[in-house]
Amino acid sequence: MSVHWSEPLANAPRLSIIVPVLNEASTIQECLTALLPLWRCGVEIVIVDGGSEDDTVALALPLADRVLASERDRARQMNHGARESRGEHLVFLHADTRLPNRADLAIEVALKDTGGWGRFDVDIERGFALAGLVGWSMNRRSRMTGIATGDQAMFMTREAFEIVGGFPDQPLMEDIAMSRHLHRLSAPTCLAQRVTTSARRWQQNGPLRTIAKMWWLRLRYGFGASPGTLAGDYTDVR
Repeated sequence: MSVHWSEPLANAPRLSIIVPVLNEASTIQECLTALLPLWRCGVEIVIVDGGSEDDTVALALPLADRVLASERDRARQMNHGARESRGEHLVFLHADTRLPNRADLAIEVALKDTGGWGRFDVDIERGFALAGLVGWSMNRRSRMTGIATGDQAMFMTREAFEIVGGFPDQPLMEDIAMSRHLHRLSAPTCLAQRVTTSARRWQQNGPLRTIAKMWWLRLRYGFGASPGTLAGDYTDVR
């Protein structure tokens, strides 16, 4: 059963971290080990598996509050995790992204003082020559447009999540669509503290090719191409 933000939960944590995963056996232990300090501070960790065919679930079980099964779709996985979680605040984290130290406190202050949602700046691991420039451009673009990406660890109040109805049910660009919906409530809080995300996407396909492809997909989406059509042209690297 879905949990509505207005329903009080006894002893509910202040923050729930929702991590959608699919065949992340190579990264899930590192991801959850990095979250241990937050877990020990009472942050709820919820893993939502989309039908992994490797050891992702077995590796995650000892290091999370809950490991849920879901349909294979990032938006649906995140929505399922959010609605089964208990926290007053929510953060959506990719398995290959690391939060800064005491991210829970930064999120609490941001949501208390400045609005209902936000994101972190991002650093890309130095796995290719243009990593610093790509990260800088992502952060700059986000501040100018008010649009956050999944790599930037989007966070929000449960109230904001429920008001906009969760992530739109689409196979790609769900983070952009969610940002647009949340922007109707408030501008995002853009934290200068940085998450660190893996360079594997850029390494796998080449940095210039990846940058060009992502800009092309975003341009087509901006001009009305359906997420379903775009998903057919997108290669998810795990």
